[in-house]
Amino acid sequence: MVAALEGQLSKTVGLHTGIGYDTFKRSLKVRDSYFAERFFKLFDTDHSNSVEVLELFAAIIRLRHGTCTQKLKFLFDVYDESGDGHIDIEELRTALRSCMVESSVKLGEEELDMLTQALFEDADEDKNGAISFEELESAIGRHPGLKESLCLSLDQWLKPPLASRKQTFLQYYFSKKYFFNNPRKISFFAMLMLLNCILFAVGCWNYRTSNWCIIVARGCGLCLNFDCTFIVVLMLRKCITWLRATPASHVLPLDQHIIFHKLTGILIMLFTVVHTALHIGNAVMVAESQYNLTVPAFIFTTQADLGWVAGFAPLSGVLLVVVFVIMFICSMPFVRRSGYFQVFYWTHMLYVIFWVFLILHARHFWKWFLVPGAMFILEKISRSKVIKRISYGNTFITEINLLPSQVTHLVITKPPNMKFRPGDYLFLQIPDIAKYEWHPFTISSAPELEGKLWVHVRSTGHWTKKLNDYFNSYDERRNSTMYSQNHDKRGLLSPVEMQSHSSKTVDMKPINLVNTPLSPPPPETYSETSFKRRDRGAGDTHKDVRVQCYIDGPYGTCSRAIFETEHAVLIGSGIGVTPYASILQSIMYRFKAYKRCCPSCTHSWYDEVPPHVMNLKKVDFVWINRDQKSFEWFVSLLTQLEMEQAMEGGLGNFLEMHMYMTAALNKTDLKGIGLQMALDLIHKKQDKDLLTGLKTRTQPGRPDFRKLFADIAMKKKGQVKVFFCGNPVLAKTIKRHCESFGFAFSKENF
Repeated sequence: MVAALEGQLSKTVGLHTGIGYDTFKRSLKVRDSYFAERFFKLFDTDHSNSVEVLELFAAIIRLRHGTCTQKLKFLFDVYDESGDGHIDIEELRTALRSCMVESSVKLGEEELDMLTQALFEDADEDKNGAISFEELESAIGRHPGLKESLCLSLDQWLKPPLASRKQTFLQYYFSKKYFFNNPRKISFFAMLMLLNCILFAVGCWNYRTSNWCIIVARGCGLCLNFDCTFIVVLMLRKCITWLRATPASHVLPLDQHIIFHKLTGILIMLFTVVHTALHIGNAVMVAESQYNLTVPAFIFTTQADLGWVAGFAPLSGVLLVVVFVIMFICSMPFVRRSGYFQVFYWTHMLYVIFWVFLILHARHFWKWFLVPGAMFILEKISRSKVIKRISYGNTFITEINLLPSQVTHLVITKPPNMKFRPGDYLFLQIPDIAKYEWHPFTISSAPELEGKLWVHVRSTGHWTKKLNDYFNSYDERRNSTMYSQNHDKRGLLSPVEMQSHSSKTVDMKPINLVNTPLSPPPPETYSETSFKRRDRGAGDTHKDVRVQCYIDGPYGTCSRAIFETEHAVLIGSGIGVTPYASILQSIMYRFKAYKRCCPSCTHSWYDEVPPHVMNLKKVDFVWINRDQKSFEWFVSLLTQLEMEQAMEGGLGNFLEMHMYMTAALNKTDLKGIGLQMALDLIHKKQDKDLLTGLKTRTQPGRPDFRKLFADIAMKKKGQVKVFFCGNPVLAKTIKRHCESFGFAFSKENF
């Protein structure tokens, strides 16, 4: 550590000089905060507003190799701002306030006073109004293992961050770990490459008597016949959703169909370049000698009379290249994700022209395209606005909640004949935002919720930010008046509108599940009204709206296998929690259907849920968020789940929650120990987490998946399968841990 620090400072200021506060903070990557100032003052022993570099090294070495008591004394001195040998309540409050800033925790003054009072009363054993070093050491010792861990990590805050080691493309994708962790993907990729190699060889063999340009060009042409049809198969979403319910889902990498769609597009581009270049080479070789034409006339006219439709092969080839290059470039991420989605959308519609030219260009392409093309056309027709409107009627966004962290909660009228499973997703189009853009979102409500469905949209791109801005500026009263006028003129409502209208006059109960004859009426705490009231924080906005939208879906994901699993571990990262919100609600609905209540007393119990309804025996729910506000998205749902388990005759420990806040510093960090000790004390006294209001204590930092999975394995509730939705980088880490414990793993691309 000292060597790394020496190298860092030698680059910045040199080793034989003094450093000021700003240089100290910049060199050691310490935030500009109370703690940075306190650290600097403790090292500035002569109060000269500078620290000699060599003296700093000596102090760090003493701290690192000192006893545990000496390290804890350093912590005490950080909190003892006055230097009088005691920590009073104001000094503790100041330190805790800075702990909150360092951990990105936002609490009011009342909560800060509560934390300060709880920690102060716990540490001030002699009740003299101040905390001595011995009392602080004793308070830390009452937390098992904390003293040892803190002493081991106390000097790590001065360690400069290590330079990240980035793997190259080849190192990652050709590593043994990657092959071992992705057997289905690798197998499918190998089969795709092998099939292209075989087709290339067959194409070359069929024209073995021609010149070498024609031989290679024909080999590429046969590969293009296959790839230009296979790329269609990879986007048959309805067929892929159907395959998820068949044994093929255990063999085919269905979750990676978009990845293989992009890969096939790259193959088409490579084969197109080679195919075109070699046909140009052939034109140079034979245009004048065999056809008495110039090379441009051979390529850009029909005079050579090549092809099966009016000599159109060379010219159609040129047009195909132009069309495909436009489609390929406009589908790149720098176009799709930079506010030009409609450019991507409309240029992708050129596939119609592309296929027409391809049929005219290649004599045998129509044979390859016949079945996949027919399936694609039928699926596109079934997904069209006209068909959706006939089958679903008019659908409207009727309510919105503007939640923290730029998340928009949409409540949409649910068509009576729309059937979906927990964790499914749909494509949503809102003409008021963009007339021709369809965007996929996970359905966050349970299928059992009648009359409406929910979608949570986080503002991360151009369209989603536009959506949030649109509803931020939405005028309820003006639009309500316009709707009333239109309603009076129209007179009649569609079936979906009638259902939506009637739902406003009835107190729906989305979380209360279907009651059996012996069940009592559900309490008010589970009503939809109370759900909405608890779900919104002080800064959130609820609006009744009426905005037309179109729905395409539902489509299945890997989450469909959850109810066949014995022990499911649901891990959501940030807004990736949305499929599990739907799943957790559906689990409660299914349990509620088998709830029984004694008619003579208040005793209630749950009958065993049949395996064909739900095979689950245990669920561990893990939610990882960066900041405190993000937990408010679904805190109402989680609160009700905890209440249901706590009721007499409830679900016991069927569901366990694990909440993590990555921005928060843990107990072994000098800048986080005070806050975490205080939060522990509040949780112990009130049986409530101060950050979320849940009974489950929110843990600081990232999960220790090795420890978490070891605890899960010890429960022995049956075969464990981990479901993840969120950051792809985190998915790789979780997958490695799953394989070390023998857990199955499924990732939803979000």
